[in-house]
Amino acid sequence: MGTLTIILTDGPYISQYAEMAYKIAKAAKAKAHRVNIFLYLDAVAIPKAGQNPAFFANAGELFAELARLGVKVEACPRCATARGYAPEGGKSEDYVEGIKITSLYRLAEMLEESDRVVTLTR
Repeated sequence: MGTLTIILTDGPYISQYAEMAYKIAKAAKAKAHRVNIFLYLDAVAIPKAGQNPAFFANAGELFAELARLGVKVEACPRCATARGYAPEGGKSEDYVEGIKITSLYRLAEMLEESDRVVTLTR
């Protein structure tokens, strides 16, 4: 099957984009597609562990589930560092399991290997 890459720029509770990306990625994985998600700008806050939203789905837990399903979820290191998610060995102790902090160059690689790209941004 093909490869889908989803790019997110909004934080977890600013819009419904995190939940939309979760649903799109999960449906694509169910059809045996490879799925990449790249978190850029405020979207690097999506996989923060310990979130406790009162009226929304827990974005961190949704993205941890995607990682368990084999979705590659990667975050921009400059964006993550600027927002206090300091990468150590490609991970942040503040993130849920399975999320990597890689490189903006990885976004270019993801785009190159993708058959389709979805960008969710305002």
